[in-house]
Amino acid sequence: MKKTLLSLAAATVVTSMPVLVHAEDANPLSFNVSLTTDYRYRGISQSRLKPALQGGADYALPNGFYVGTWGSTISWIKDAGTITGVDTGSAPVEIDFYGGYKGEIQKDFTYDVGLLQYWYPGNHLANIAKNANTLELYGALTYGPFTVKYSHSLTTLFGTVDSKGSGYLDFSATFDVGNGFSVAPHIGHQKVKNWSDGSYTDYSLTVSKDAAGFTWSGAIVGTDAKHDTGVGGVFAYPSPSGKNLGRNGLVLAVKKTF
Repeated sequence: MKKTLLSLAAATVVTSMPVLVHAEDANPLSFNVSLTTDYRYRGISQSRLKPALQGGADYALPNGFYVGTWGSTISWIKDAGTITGVDTGSAPVEIDFYGGYKGEIQKDFTYDVGLLQYWYPGNHLANIAKNANTLELYGALTYGPFTVKYSHSLTTLFGTVDSKGSGYLDFSATFDVGNGFSVAPHIGHQKVKNWSDGSYTDYSLTVSKDAAGFTWSGAIVGTDAKHDTGVGGVFAYPSPSGKNLGRNGLVLAVKKTF
């Protein structure tokens, strides 16, 4: 079975991953919970273009080190089994564990390095490809509102065969436009090693508003993910019904941090 179909939406937030607590915050421990109309990760839907429930916790030490965890409901692993007719396990959730160090080079110029483990409990994706669990090393530089980040897979990438050493480079910014509103443009490129049809560019534009103790957001999300020429022209990241999980769409979300 072609690895392109087997890995499904794994090369996979727009609205998903938590914002790490800064060491100077009064309370270094924070929690977050959110509801989104679609869990998009690196532009690819992890929830079959349907809503997802998410949440996490972060702890930042005074010396710059931090640890955290985050989770979301997903469907792509079970969907891979539906498409291929093989038991891949239900694996209805993704649970992430991460830790790293954030420091300042000079005023308004910071760096962030760390490790991120993606864990899919109960996944049997190895029945058709490789285990979905993935470990990435990441590094980021932020200057003012602008951030550039690179993530490098130390294992196979989300179950894709022979994909160890894949990389994701993204550029983003967050602009405070007043009255509680912020605008965040983003563009990134996922290179999947040994699978050219699975490599793609994703982009988004998110508008957020803090109101009534919540963060409300809307994002235009899309990718240039194409058909996989190796499996008869189907999408590289398909749903069981044949939809493109990287298609353009609007993602709405509400988040509470406490």
